[in-house]
Amino acid sequence: MEEVIRGKLPAYGDAQRETSSAEARRRQAPPESVLKRIETPADLEELSRKELHQLCDEVREYIIEVVSTKGGHLGASLGVVELCVALESVLDLPRDRLVWDTGHQGYVHKVLTGRREQLWNIREMHGISGFLKREESPYDTFGAGHASTAISAALGMATARDLAGDDYRVAAVIGDGAMTGGLAYEALNNGGQSRRKLLVVLNDNGMSIAPNVGALSQHLTTIRTNPHIKRLHDESLQLIERLPALGEPIGELAKRFEAAVKSAVTPGGLFEALGFDYFGPVDGHNLDHLLDLLPKVIDRKGPVLLHVLTKKGHGLPWADQDYESFHAVKPSFDKTTGKVAKKKKTSSRLSPPAFTSVFGAGMVRAAEAFPRMVAITAAMPTGTGLMGFKEKYPSRFFDVGIAEAHAICFAAGLACDGARPVATIYSTFLQRAFDQIVHDVALQKLPVVFALDRGGLVGADGPTHHGVLDLSYLRCVPGMTVAAPKDGNEMLDLLWTGLAQDRGPFAFRYPRDSVPASYDPEREPRRLEIGSWEVLEEGGEVAFLAVGTMVRTALEAREQLASEGVGATVVNCRFVKPLDTELLVELRRRYPLLITVEENVLAGGFGDGVRDALDRLQAPLDGVVRMGIADEFVTHGTRDQLLEIVGLTPGHLARTALDGLAGLERKSAS
Repeated sequence: MEEVIRGKLPAYGDAQRETSSAEARRRQAPPESVLKRIETPADLEELSRKELHQLCDEVREYIIEVVSTKGGHLGASLGVVELCVALESVLDLPRDRLVWDTGHQGYVHKVLTGRREQLWNIREMHGISGFLKREESPYDTFGAGHASTAISAALGMATARDLAGDDYRVAAVIGDGAMTGGLAYEALNNGGQSRRKLLVVLNDNGMSIAPNVGALSQHLTTIRTNPHIKRLHDESLQLIERLPALGEPIGELAKRFEAAVKSAVTPGGLFEALGFDYFGPVDGHNLDHLLDLLPKVIDRKGPVLLHVLTKKGHGLPWADQDYESFHAVKPSFDKTTGKVAKKKKTSSRLSPPAFTSVFGAGMVRAAEAFPRMVAITAAMPTGTGLMGFKEKYPSRFFDVGIAEAHAICFAAGLACDGARPVATIYSTFLQRAFDQIVHDVALQKLPVVFALDRGGLVGADGPTHHGVLDLSYLRCVPGMTVAAPKDGNEMLDLLWTGLAQDRGPFAFRYPRDSVPASYDPEREPRRLEIGSWEVLEEGGEVAFLAVGTMVRTALEAREQLASEGVGATVVNCRFVKPLDTELLVELRRRYPLLITVEENVLAGGFGDGVRDALDRLQAPLDGVVRMGIADEFVTHGTRDQLLEIVGLTPGHLARTALDGLAGLERKSAS
């Protein structure tokens, strides 16, 4: 059976031409909707092949309609329409397990599993998540927001199945972008060795968010684009089929010949060396072929890898041509032109730039001031604002793919030999490299600079992407300097300070937000005294010790308090570690009420650091109040909505100050 299945694989170019009939179907008068008949994947069993084709067209149009209005992840979902319909037609969900890596491509899955109408509220407060979420649906077998996890999770499910003596099927879908992450190979190695029944679908579109990097990506690209290699592969398999059945020796010869061909002209040799039976590559937009092939490979004994070729943004020309921009889109883009509608101007003043943009421009300036400085990112050159740096200093720019742990160990090696690496990674993604931060950088006192984008609450992406743990997980690392700027000018000051020092690792975090209007792009960055704070406003009996984004919030709270006749002091605590203990002791002496404010979890955060320092200095802890995020994961919504939920608005700060002062008065009176 193995040779028969493989002999059926069409040339990718031929299969693409077969799918052009979908365009012809779109031009016909619209038939009765199939999509409206689908409430669960079980309903797919009642559809004919023709209706399944129509369903794919309708799902694609529906997702375009919703996302063009509401925003969200678009390109990845459009690329897996046929693959998702085929998988959910063949599998018995939710008894069988289907694991989607990351979840960017999960919109089709949500539409087919009873959440069609809810898609209109995706990523909104009280709406469904933009990623997969176990508590949201029994069809979401594994929650995911970070890449490269699907194979590990699916292998765990297959192992639990075998231990329980059950027989349900387990399938994982993982993109080639996620295959730049080492976790995927750890899982493949373990899964191949286990010999457990498991299907891994490699969704190969040549992209993650930005174009993929690395040797495997280049190898897969060679297979996708070289017609001579593809023709040799197909003709060799056809030759194997035609070999006469003259007994076991010929059969063994055929198998060895096939294995040699696969190793030479496909990536199958790598996967089979890891213990997986490899099939492909096949056209992921050829629904008929997927429906014929999947039942044959999913019930094979042992682990199987099916290599599927898709196009990110398939079916929408604008997304097809600009993968990165249409990975995730803002609301109100014109689906006929691909252009985002311009917002009406509410003021003649220009809006201030985002922290990310200011950082990117600052990195270009820093490259001139620090000749040995290099930039590192993990598959996010645009998201981290580094495209300008990449264009001007290509030899000093390194995108390592979705491999954060490697990025940090790589940075450590650079620092060992005199380079000054700036590792620019989203706060929530840097969590994946904690061991490298501790063991490879901090333990060796290497001056790696960590620039953490998306520090704090990020909005619609929700709990998988909120960067609210970084102050805690970095503050506990010996020798680590941890900082957060109050504005764009100070962010560049911190970048200069981190590059100029050589005492050890230096980290600063900044939000997914606009810089305050005070930002001056012409101002020369300056080096700050490490551990220094600054008093911005003085007065009253309460002092706000604010970190990063909360400095602006504290200043607004001070204005509210002033309107009620209450004075307040605001301190910019830009260094979370080390603390400005000299100023802290002075503040403790002068103010009966100290309120620490941070856009970070309270456990192990800045407020805990302040209390620990005061305790060590034998200063009184009465009247020290911590404000931050409680011990829980924060949902998705707009940034303003989330700050209201967690109690980090100017109004919350002002009320906390008034309540604290009232409590001190009552205590004094008693």
